Amino acid sequence: MLFWILVAVLTAAVAVILLYPLLRGAKAAQNSRAGEAAVYRDQLRELDRDLAGGLITPEEADYARAEIGRRLIAASAGEPETMEKPARHHRLTEVFVLLILPVLGLCLYLTTGRPDLPSQPLEARLENPGDDVAVLIAKAERHLAQNPDDGRGWDVLAPIYFRTMRMADAEVAYRNAIRLLGPSPIRLDGLAETLMAVSDGVVTDEARQVLEQSLTLEPDNPRARFYIALSMEQAGRANEARQAFEALAQQSPADAPWLPLVNEHIAKNGGEVAPPAAPGGPTSEDVAAAENMKAGDRQQMIRGMVESLDAKLSEDPNNFEGWMRLVRSYAVLNDKDRAADALRRGLAAFPPSGEQGRQLLALARELGIATEGITR
Repeated sequence: MLFWILVAVLTAAVAVILLYPLLRGAKAAQNSRAGEAAVYRDQLRELDRDLAGGLITPEEADYARAEIGRRLIAASAGEPETMEKPARHHRLTEVFVLLILPVLGLCLYLTTGRPDLPSQPLEARLENPGDDVAVLIAKAERHLAQNPDDGRGWDVLAPIYFRTMRMADAEVAYRNAIRLLGPSPIRLDGLAETLMAVSDGVVTDEARQVLEQSLTLEPDNPRARFYIALSMEQAGRANEARQAFEALAQQSPADAPWLPLVNEHIAKNGGEVAPPAAPGGPTSEDVAAAENMKAGDRQQMIRGMVESLDAKLSEDPNNFEGWMRLVRSYAVLNDKDRAADALRRGLAAFPPSGEQGRQLLALARELGIATEGITR
């Protein structure tokens, strides 16, 4: 009931605000006419004084009296008209403001709102947040404000902060989780990525130290190894970076989702990478044979294998790794048009809303392939 009372009060307030200029305009017009008539009456009295004082002749007085009288009659006759005219002119506007506008608002609320939903204070919404991420975060923050030593709470909240781009809060949450629960590869890698995000993608010295600590706990951690190799690349140590990326590629499974990106960095740092084995792609025998070919023949052979992979994917598009390799292969061949076309077809099979679609888009951005218009 309180809700509807507030709605009624607000509706009345809005109606008054909208009608005030109309009513004020009519009042101003009426006052203007009344003032004009008063001026003409004063002129008639002044005319009589001038005639009595002999300042003007009777003929001039009659002429002036006739003219002033005509204007006085016109002004006096206009007063009721002025009161009726705005009423007629603004009647539809007033009806719209007082009746139609509230009815339209009510219909819109009944159509798009939830009048059947009982009111819930913030306390109730925090107790039952549903899928509302903002409420979930607020609930976790309230809990941690009361229990700052709950490491599990910080551990859960840290990646949420990171995904919602609250990097300063994410850094605090990761540090608290590490302090209270101890370091782990996931927590350390998350802290390192947060530090890199704060520094616009640069692997800072502090981030590298955190990654090295992660490798002491899990030496084969591909995430930490990739970022350490990236730090070498950013420092201009191309040979060391290439060797680190090559070592990561050799120890990664053939279907590892990060492998295309690793291979791209190998090529970027002066290494040569052939497309990995895949349906329609080069086998290890093909790669060995290509080593003995001339540069032109080798390039033609690689292009033929890439086109064969393209044909296979056209027949069977449900091959995510194949699309990743095809996009990267066309980019390595410097055929950005075909790379963009392969990306578009890959996203048709694996939409951008899914994890695999996001990986395709991330690869495209890494390779410098324009994604505008492809995801629309």
